[in-house]
Amino acid sequence: MLDCFTMGLNIDLSKLNYTFHRKPLLIGGKAMEHYKLRKAGDDVDFVVALEDYESLKEVYPEPEYQRDLFGDLGVTVDELEIWKCICLFEYEFLAEKAIEMEEYLVISLEKLLFLKVLAMHKKKYRKDVKLIKQKFLDDQYDNEEWKAKYMKNGKLVSKVEM
Repeated sequence: MLDCFTMGLNIDLSKLNYTFHRKPLLIGGKAMEHYKLRKAGDDVDFVVALEDYESLKEVYPEPEYQRDLFGDLGVTVDELEIWKCICLFEYEFLAEKAIEMEEYLVISLEKLLFLKVLAMHKKKYRKDVKLIKQKFLDDQYDNEEWKAKYMKNGKLVSKVEM
């Protein structure tokens, strides 16, 4: 069976017809997919530096491209959603410790968790928080001694449940 994570993320930024001043920061479902946590949906979310957002707003001035999601401003072109900020947290903060790819950055797992916690009033994001938590634990405790002590029937034995 083909693993859904072996095909790559297939993100095509060229359709924007825009050259970024600073690499855009991948967030959301595609970032979850990058970390092999779950398959992403159809949209691709980025946060960009202020100068890039302002320039994109000029390239795509028509109302159908403009987004305002509770004060978070963005530009949407096809499946690409380019955001100035998320919950008013801007690029500089969110891009700390990001992973550099050829055309973009991928938000760090810690910052991705932060964003998911901000949105966990929705069931989808609570599930994402659990997936990220488990990845942290898997990465931290990937050794046989720990597994023998804290795992039963393939599941983490924990007093703390979400």
